[in-house]
Parts: sequence; structure tokens; C-alpha cells
Amino acid sequence: MSKKDISRRKFLKLIGAGTVATTAALAGCGGKEQDLIDENGPKVEPPVGKMTYRKNPKTGEEVSLLGYGMMRLPMKPGDDGKDVLDQEMINRQVDYAIEHGVNYFDTSPAYCQGLSERATGIALHRHPRKDYFVATKLSNFNPATWEREEAIKMYHDSMKELQVDYIDYYLLHAIGGSGIEEFNNRYINNGMLDFLMEERKAGRIRNLGFSYHGAISVFDHLLENNDKYHWDFVQIELNYLDWDFANEINDSNTDASYLYAELQKRGIPAVIMEPLLGGRLAKLPQYLMRELKTRNPEKTVASWAFRYAGTPEGVLTVLSGMTYMEHLKDNLLTYCPLEPLTEKEQEYLQNEIARKIVGLENIPCNDCKYCMPCPYGVDIPAIFVHYNKCKNEGTLPNDNQDPNYRKYRRQFLIGQDRSVPKLRQANHCIQCGQCQPHCPQSIRIPQELQRIDEFVEKLKQEG
Repeated sequence: MSKKDISRRKFLKLIGAGTVATTAALAGCGGKEQDLIDENGPKVEPPVGKMTYRKNPKTGEEVSLLGYGMMRLPMKPGDDGKDVLDQEMINRQVDYAIEHGVNYFDTSPAYCQGLSERATGIALHRHPRKDYFVATKLSNFNPATWEREEAIKMYHDSMKELQVDYIDYYLLHAIGGSGIEEFNNRYINNGMLDFLMEERKAGRIRNLGFSYHGAISVFDHLLENNDKYHWDFVQIELNYLDWDFANEINDSNTDASYLYAELQKRGIPAVIMEPLLGGRLAKLPQYLMRELKTRNPEKTVASWAFRYAGTPEGVLTVLSGMTYMEHLKDNLLTYCPLEPLTEKEQEYLQNEIARKIVGLENIPCNDCKYCMPCPYGVDIPAIFVHYNKCKNEGTLPNDNQDPNYRKYRRQFLIGQDRSVPKLRQANHCIQCGQCQPHCPQSIRIPQELQRIDEFVEKLKQEG
């Protein structure tokens, strides 16, 4: 079986069938990290030669402030009617990114049903090796891949797929998870962290770090032992909502202000993920979008979030999953060059816009798809996205005394059927709970699905 034609069964076997929910989420492509750029956004082409760079303090190398996240790659219909990666478009977008100064490309053996590394390797291999830095991860989520031999095989396979003989930035993927015991099983008890440190010594890994989701005790433990591990970089979630409100939104999360400060204390560069919270900060309620547009009519709503994420000096690069060329161009306009936020603008986003978003009490879903696939076919992210969208727009039919109730009720139900096929809606959740451990935001997914199902049933009965 060729890698191009890898089957879902083969992929799950390679990554580990016990983590179907996690790996498929990581495997998702063509997602909505940024969604469509708003129609009033800039129509000009981004300039060449104007990219903002940050210096890696260890190597002195200049890293583009905009990093290309290869998790949500463009798709096209395949010969059998199913969507496949659009390698031609991937190549075009990578070429355009490199032409405009992007040199950091982030992938994983688990992204895009196991095919992101291969697609990334094909696109990048057409360019001189000195023109790009490639980042990938040890995505050994499943106990079957905790075995030393399996984990080492995953590491070597990444090099083959990426067509490289060294990896610029290598990460322990999503440490935290279920706590320190799981971390030890993935990286310590099998000797994998020692192995990777030796690979760094040998030069086959240029920079070694980790990405963080989950228990703060694991994050703290790794930084407390920085004298032993000498982390070259750490990947954290940072945006103007998570800066002060991540823990308030969900008590399982940690505020970005704490994570960033702990890295700064030790002089460890931060790589930023989720600058838009899965697109949520590009799709604000209309009244908040108007506020931002009033302040700067020429800038897109997304650009405010990217400027926020790129302003701190300890940030090495900001990752964006750019499915469409419009995403890439808009982000290039933001970082070619970066116009750092003023202190007043930072406070405005943190204290005014963020507080209003927290007040909406949305389901904190980033549409990352880490919870997918559901064994019973429920499209969890699509259900949450539709619910949040209606709530953000003020059209959620909560009050049957509202003069617009009947209109909003009809819009919600029709919109749900358009967004989520009937056989994949919340009423098909059996509360098995398989999804919940894999959610980086620690959403109580079964309970939320049950609540939405009851809400929908009430709307139907009132019809």
C-alpha cells in the first residue's frame, strides 16, 4: 500500500487505535482555523522582503514571525468522490509563503490522516534546505506507541516523510494530557527523552521543545528541570482571550500570561499556537467586529489577534493553519512588517473585547477536531460551532416571548441541518465519553451535547 493511498485503518494502526479521537482530530485538514477573511479586508498584495523576523537565541538564526501550520491543508475531491489533499495548491501556497519570507513550517505525523508530513516534505523539498525550518512532533498519544521501538520508528519516519536528514524544531507533542504519569510513560520510562537529547547532541535535532496542553503540573515540572533538559523553545496557546481568561473560561486551562511569564524567566522562546482560537477571534459577534473596524477600517478582525500574538518580544513565531490563499495573504500583510500593538491597544483587547467575549459564555470549542472521529458519527465540532455562531449573533432562540423567537427558531433548526447532517447531530450521542479526554480545552463534551440535544428537542416541540 502506498503512503498516498494509506487507508484509515492503516493510519490508526500506525498512530495507535486507542487514541482514535485524538489522532483524527490532529489529522483533520481543510479546517477553519481562520475561516474566510472578512469581505472588507485589504485587497492589496503583501510586499516581498518585508517579513518581520525574530532571532533564535541559541542558533542566532532569523525565524519568520509568521509560521505555517500544516494541519489544515487545502483539499480537493478525489477520483472516488472523497476529499484528498490538494498537493498542487499546497505547493503553490508554500511557494508563495517562502517568496514572502515565511521560513517556519510546523507539522506532525498525526495531521491530515497521517499525510501532512508527506505533503509538507513534497512542497518544501523543491526549495533549498537553507530556505526553511521544519518543525514536527513525537505524536505518541496511544499506549501502543509508548514502546521505545515504536516511538523511535515514528521519529525516523518523520525524517523520511519530510525528506530531511535533520529536524530544525522537534517537539514532545501536547504534554500535559492526563498528568505526570502519562508524560512519564510517553517520554521518561521508555528513555525517549534521553534518546531525543542525544539526537540533539548529534545535530539531527537542532532545537528540542514541547507543546503544552493539559495539566499545569507537567508544564511546571519540565520548566523546573530546565537545567537538565535545556529546552530550546516551548509551544503554548496565546491570544488576547486566553491571556487572562483561559482559566476563567475553563478551570482546566492555564492563563497564557502565566505560561509566557514562566518561559520569559528562563529565556525560553515561545512558539504560539491558536492565535485565533480556531477562528473564534476572527468570527466575533457583529457588534464587536464593528468596534474593531471603527478603530481601524483597513485591518481585518483577524489581524488584531495576529498583531496581539506577535507583539511580545519573547515570541519566536506565530503559527497559523492557512487553508486558503486569502488566509496566507492577510497574515502576510499583518507581519510584513509587524506593527506592534501599543500598550493601550493591548489593554483594549484584553480588558474590553476579551471581557465581552467571556460574557457570552460560549462553549470554548476551537474546532481543532481533537475529539474526532466520534465512534457513533456525531460531528462534535460542527454542532458546537453552529451553536456558538447563533449565540454570538444574538439569534439563539431562548425566549419564546421574544418577537423574533419564531424567526430565530426556524433559522437555528434550518442552519443546524445545513451545518450538520441529521445522522451526525447531538441526539446520536450515547454519552460514551470517549471524546472528552482528548479535548485540549477540557470541555465536558457529552454534557454539552446532551444540553444542546435537549435544547433542539424543545425547539422542535414548540413548532
